[in-house]
Amino acid sequence: MVTREDAQSILEQLAGPSAQLRDDQWTAIEALVVQRKRALVVQRTGWGKSAVYFIAAKLLRAAGHGPTVIVSPLLALMRNQVAAAERAGVRAATINSSNVADWDEVHQQVKSGDLDVLLVSPERLNNPDFRDSVLPALAADAGLLVVDEAHCVSDWGHDFRPDYRRIRTLLAELGSGIPVLATTATANDRVVADVAEQLGVGGSRSGADTLVLRGGLDRQSLRLSVVQAGGGAQRAAWIAAQLNALPGSGIIYTLTVAQAHDLAALLREQGFQVAAYTGATEAAEREQLEADLLANRVKALVATSALGMGFDKPDLGFVVHLGAPSSPIAYYQQVGRAGRSTDSAEVVLLPGREDQDVWRYFASVAFPSEAMVRNVIAALDPDRAQSTPALEPLVDLGRTRLEMVLKVLDVDGAVRRVKGGWVSTGQSWSYDEQRYRNLDEARRREQQAMLEYQTTTGCRMSFLRGQLDDPELAPDERCGRCDNCAGGTFTAEVDAGALEDMQSRLLRPGVEITPRKQWPTGLSKIGVPLSGRIADGPAPGRVIGRLTDLGWGERLRRVLDGDDAPVPEVMVRAAVEVLAAWDWDQRPVAVLGLDSERHPVLIGSLVDQLAQLGRLTNLGILRYAPERRPVTAANSAYRVAGLDGSWMRPDIGEVAGPVLLVDDVTDSGWTLTMAARAVRQAGAPAVLPFALASVS
Repeated sequence: MVTREDAQSILEQLAGPSAQLRDDQWTAIEALVVQRKRALVVQRTGWGKSAVYFIAAKLLRAAGHGPTVIVSPLLALMRNQVAAAERAGVRAATINSSNVADWDEVHQQVKSGDLDVLLVSPERLNNPDFRDSVLPALAADAGLLVVDEAHCVSDWGHDFRPDYRRIRTLLAELGSGIPVLATTATANDRVVADVAEQLGVGGSRSGADTLVLRGGLDRQSLRLSVVQAGGGAQRAAWIAAQLNALPGSGIIYTLTVAQAHDLAALLREQGFQVAAYTGATEAAEREQLEADLLANRVKALVATSALGMGFDKPDLGFVVHLGAPSSPIAYYQQVGRAGRSTDSAEVVLLPGREDQDVWRYFASVAFPSEAMVRNVIAALDPDRAQSTPALEPLVDLGRTRLEMVLKVLDVDGAVRRVKGGWVSTGQSWSYDEQRYRNLDEARRREQQAMLEYQTTTGCRMSFLRGQLDDPELAPDERCGRCDNCAGGTFTAEVDAGALEDMQSRLLRPGVEITPRKQWPTGLSKIGVPLSGRIADGPAPGRVIGRLTDLGWGERLRRVLDGDDAPVPEVMVRAAVEVLAAWDWDQRPVAVLGLDSERHPVLIGSLVDQLAQLGRLTNLGILRYAPERRPVTAANSAYRVAGLDGSWMRPDIGEVAGPVLLVDDVTDSGWTLTMAARAVRQAGAPAVLPFALASVS
């Protein structure tokens, strides 16, 4: 018979001899191990949810049951979990995108019964080999199924991942009597209900079938503050001024990859030990950066949300946000990294005017319309697998959105992933328009709540707990620690000299734009006879800055979002500075502007100024062809098809050197690529693209 003392003994192996098993932890363990129930545990970060499933896994294994399968969403989380399992004497392994070479060995360990715990990413659940050869045995013989960070199952949650919904299929195939545990720290009432429906845990069911453990979400170590420090330069200078005074080591979150790299570079220039950590960071480098933070070899990681769920550094001393996340729930999840085993940790939000622009951008790439989704279904064949790149030319969706659509359709049964790609199943499918409309409205409410968090005079911790429907939150409760309860620890003031220095660093113009090198696959399917390497495109180019830059971003957005007008003198000076620093093989001899519907005056005046200042031949404007149609396509193949033939042949006369091709904003790079091709076909030996701004 399993006892609480057995569980306590394993906990001490996990967390040290001073660790004490909570009553609710034992309640959950007993429900899983003894009663073989399904359970939903919603508890704050640091409460000990992972201890529940590792202790349960070891007790179940000792009783002769099969291995525990943990579906875990992030590599950082998996690495921490494997390390924790080893401390408790639990044999654990993981299957994810960073250890492909180990997959066969891990599969064999599963078959031979040499593993106690297998951690898998949700994406693996529908990998054809894993799904067909490994998963059936696991589903039949598993001792326990754990769905960690279970809010990812719900598209109401802040970090919805379509692959997580495949867990429903796994649940349906589980052997009888196999317990299931779903855990999360960030779920309000709506998300809890949706997770319960998706996974068949918690919700309205009770008694002998399920257990719901939902505790209070107060984090007594966190000191929450909001500092209205102003624009990008002011906020960057504020961080530089305060960083050494912040306790221990921590995380500085940014909303975009560009901001993470920019801020990390600025702080390193001022002598701080920091590094950037984003979704674009290679897996091996991520692991090293996490280790550096854990060992306090860096003061901070400047990170996007890629460093979020599951990263476990109990003594993390601070979390600073340069820009506000779009949801209080997401914000609570990120600040929950701090102060897990310390008496006090600083949490500071530095909101920016551009935050809502970033929110709108991410909202614009949400689930597409019914017509676009049905185009995906229609493009698939029931008998011939097609890869995602092969589907792109057939549907007007970018790669990321297309993959999301395919995953949702897979869960819904309309398509199926097989070796080589995707096939249609022929099953009927309905578009839940009301659900997506409700989701959009919920997102807008969350954004408004995030704005209200910044301006509230009430308790900030109680505000966040209220957004999460904390069952233990009392009316008018105050934490006594946040800036509104205890008085502000920080002021928004920045030393004038430090601010001037930061502004000069941030306003150094010039970002390289890499030219497109390969044509999108499948162009021939939509009538464009182009394939392989691009032989007649532009050379590497330059922009003054990115729209998300801390320095130039705000100035560029103000000009590009305003009424069309001659180029401001400050932009001209910046352009000249960029051109002067450009390490081209051969200096341009002429300048040509791209036709613009939004900014014809801006482009025309910039071309005139650059021609005069640089003593370049002014070729005027590359005009649109009369039959040209505006390009609104989302993916590369459709953009290329739409841009092909968009311009009249320019008259470049006797120009015998590179042509500087000027645009206002570059996004995907295809407009500059196709326009450069038209200029080169007119006789230019090379084209150097230049734009005021890039989107990212």
